[in-house]
Amino acid sequence: MRKYAIIGVGHVGATVAYTLVCQGIADELILIDKNEKKARAEQLDLQDTQARLDSHTTIKINDYSELADANILFVTSGNIHALDHASGNRWAEFEYTREIVQDIAPKIKASSFNGVLIDVMNPCDCITYYLQQATGLPANRVLGTGTFLDTARMQKVVGENFNVDPKNVTGYTLGEHGESQFVAWSTVSVNGLPIEELAEEKNLDLEDLEKQARGGGWAVHSGKGYTSYAIATCAVKLSRAVLDDANLACPCSCYSDKYNTYVGHPAIIGKDGVVEALRLPITDEEEHKLAQSAGFIREKFETLPNVKQEA
Repeated sequence: MRKYAIIGVGHVGATVAYTLVCQGIADELILIDKNEKKARAEQLDLQDTQARLDSHTTIKINDYSELADANILFVTSGNIHALDHASGNRWAEFEYTREIVQDIAPKIKASSFNGVLIDVMNPCDCITYYLQQATGLPANRVLGTGTFLDTARMQKVVGENFNVDPKNVTGYTLGEHGESQFVAWSTVSVNGLPIEELAEEKNLDLEDLEKQARGGGWAVHSGKGYTSYAIATCAVKLSRAVLDDANLACPCSCYSDKYNTYVGHPAIIGKDGVVEALRLPITDEEEHKLAQSAGFIREKFETLPNVKQEA
């Protein structure tokens, strides 16, 4: 049985739930939210949907004990109103999401959850690390969406500028899911050809393309007040890689032995979560940027208090 759970059914959590139900991915789905009325409403709406679907999902709400045999747990809680669009500060949610971890981590631990936890909360890398430490789950079983979405935004921008489908753009955005992220252009290819050579031929400025990609999320946020579809798609894609044991190579936020923190970089995702964190042959300049970004995340992580865990 494919059993999913979602903690936090706001814009992103609800979109994840809708995707799981409509695509017939989940046999059973647990929705957990501090606002029980909201959780119940999402349950009812999804149940009403199923008479018009070819699949069936059993949906339950607000029972942490149901996590015991869940395969995947998404944590999508947060406070979108804390985000500061004017300054572009993704850390504005930090004071809220760290308190959420302090609240939910002992409950997750007490439930005996032993599946794969996928964090979508911001600031993603730091909070993913905090969740891993607070729940006591093995590092390979806790990962965040990280730069999976930022890489997709880069692919979209490059695809538009080179008039190709974004799926034919390969390569990675690395580092923090935040302002210290960067595109590792040495890894990027368009239809199999190195982008640096193609950009020179077309007289395109890679720094300008990176600026466009970096601003993608804020453009969405400024228009509708939040982001939901793309990040939910990334989260579901990661979960499918786990349940299908796909051994998918993709960027995500996972633990790095080298930097002693969670940070966005490529990994192989399979049935046990992170099968292997990959090391890329990037340039010295890119290595320096990655080290700086990871160092920033680690500094922030060290400001977090310990979490009291229930036995």
